[in-house]
Formats: sequence, C-alpha cells, structure tokens
Amino acid sequence: MPDDELLRVLHALRLVGFGDDAVIAERSGFSGAEVRTVLEVASSSEWVTYRSGRMTGWSLTVVGRSHGESLLATEVGRLGARHAVSDGYRRFRELNQPFLDLCTDWQLRPGPDAELVVNDHEDEAYDASVVARLGDLDDAIQPIVADLAAAVRRFESYGPRLAAARAHLAAGEPDWFTRPVIDSYHTVWFELHEDLLATLGLDRTTEH
Repeated sequence: MPDDELLRVLHALRLVGFGDDAVIAERSGFSGAEVRTVLEVASSSEWVTYRSGRMTGWSLTVVGRSHGESLLATEVGRLGARHAVSDGYRRFRELNQPFLDLCTDWQLRPGPDAELVVNDHEDEAYDASVVARLGDLDDAIQPIVADLAAAVRRFESYGPRLAAARAHLAAGEPDWFTRPVIDSYHTVWFELHEDLLATLGLDRTTEH
C-alpha cells in the first residue's frame, strides 16, 4: 500500500477522532470502499481499531497515532515544508485565544443585570456583533491557511470550509458557529489546530 494512501486515511481518522467509512472517506477524499481496504490493512498492523455496538466506527490506536505522525514528518520533510508549517502554526496561535473568546461570547451574553446568561440568540444585534468580529478573524486566518495550502496541499480545504461556515452564519444560521455535529466554524477550527499539531509532532495537552 502506498504511504500516501495510508497517510491520508490515518490522518483523516485522527482529525475526526472516531467515525465510520463514510465519515473518513469524506475527510480523506477516497471512496468508502478504498477507505475500508486501507483500514483493514491498518487494523492488521494494530494502527486502528473497530468498535461496533451503540456507536460503530474506527479509531486510532496509540501505535497508529505515532505511525501517522511518522508519515506526516516524512511528508513534510519531502516537501521541505516544515518552516512554512511552523510559521503557519505560530500565526494560528496568535488567533486561537481570540477565537476561543469569541466562542464564549457566542454561547454567553450579558443579562439584564450585567451577569452572563446563556445566549438564546434572540438578541439579533448582539449576535450580529459577534458574527462581525468573527468576520474580522476569518479575514485574518484565510491568508494563513492559504500559505499552509501552498506548502502542503492537504491544508487547502480549510479556507473554503471556514468561509462556508461564515456564510451560513451571515445568513442567520446560528448552529454554524460552534455546533459539533456539523462543519461549523468551531469544528473546522478545531481540526485545523489538530492538523497543525499532528504535522509538527506536537501534543495538544502540553501546548502552552
């Protein structure tokens, strides 16, 4: 099996965390049948494990996560892209906390007595102000993901996906800010963060 196929499938599985063939196919760009063939080979090497029951799907093993990072390091070295990815990660980090603050502001808003209350999204002016700030942040992140895509092609989906989530929000669809079960802005941002960490061999739990 070509390393490129294995890399794309293992990496897609790392980004989604847990999923069936269709979910992994959507992220990797392969068909469901192609994904199943790769995963069966990966399972025989104990890089992935399959769980059936109430939740059915694939997940990476510790060994598989490590092997995926090794494949990523090889790819970055072959492309001569480590400096570009490191620089993209540095620029991303400068925007990460402002984005997390935005997510908090989207989920909570000042109540009648200035205390924070759960945002029920009935205050259109408040929501519009947060979406406008997200627009400014999106304007800042788009050049970063464009530079990453120029260095490593698999980063090229992030710009359009973030732009699509922003468009849904501008159209008055609040779920597209932080809802986890769709390609919301937060979902895509989280995957981009994980992609950068994986590509550079870094651990989110030790990130300062």
